[in-house]
Amino acid sequence: MKKKQINTSNAAGRRKTAVARAYLREGAGNIKVNGKSLEDFFTIPLQQEAVKSPLKLCEVENRDIVINVKGGGPQGQTMAIRHAISRALVSEDEERRAALKEAGYLTRDPRRKERKKPGKPGARKSFQFSKR
Repeated sequence: MKKKQINTSNAAGRRKTAVARAYLREGAGNIKVNGKSLEDFFTIPLQQEAVKSPLKLCEVENRDIVINVKGGGPQGQTMAIRHAISRALVSEDEERRAALKEAGYLTRDPRRKERKKPGKPGARKSFQFSKR
């Protein structure tokens, strides 16, 4: 018995403390995030559009995508998913790299929360200064 070859690709994406893993395969365009549909997981339409934007840019909206994401908040998770999908699309076809790079989808955003410093109430905030 011969196994049917399914064209799949996967990649990881990160933003702040959120980590996403995206699995792309041929299909009808269904997107599942942590076992839920995209609309159930992200209720804000702007976040749904951000997740779908690499697919629209490369004109490949006929992919079934399974995404596992953990850590961070909703916005960080959205950008981690966008990063993961973009990297998976490039691993399928290297010619997509230029368009995705120009849109900024392949760049890992390095910004993180700054750590609290000793003797201060926060990262940079200081207690009120008194001369006398």
